Amino acid sequence: MDDASEREFAEYFRARRDAVRRTAFLLCGDWHRADDHAQAAFVALHRHWRRIRDRDALDAWVRRTLVRAVVDESRRPWRRERSTAEPPPETVGVPSASESVTTRHVLVDGLRAVPPRQRAVLVLRYLDGLDVAGTAAALGCSEGTVKSQTAHGLTALRAVLGDALDDLRPAG
Repeated sequence: MDDASEREFAEYFRARRDAVRRTAFLLCGDWHRADDHAQAAFVALHRHWRRIRDRDALDAWVRRTLVRAVVDESRRPWRRERSTAEPPPETVGVPSASESVTTRHVLVDGLRAVPPRQRAVLVLRYLDGLDVAGTAAALGCSEGTVKSQTAHGLTALRAVLGDALDDLRPAG
């Protein structure tokens, strides 16, 4: 890669690394695996950098690569084990108020219990702010699949969170 392309990639990486890492954490529920997935997504992006013509689609490209990696890994037998590790003290993009931290922990614990594909849909729709079409594009599926996976994922999340779901709703 030439120097201009390297600089362009480095700028993109610096601007998006925390958001990609946060999304990876929400998808897999483990900071160490999130770092691995985010790194793998950026390595793949670097490898394909010259061939990607539409620079406005970089976020979608990285998101799709990230989601595929997390979902594929969750299908592996050794990944069905539950992690007991707590997240590191750093909280990327999360306020430090105790209520916010408690809410985040409740939500992340709930998301860990939701099947991977449904978790991916919920994270992309509600935490990354994608619409149905954007989520379908990121996952490589139909909009109908996104809608049904959203409904099933919300049902699973409600079943896991129970009364704690009321604590997650904004006041007022």
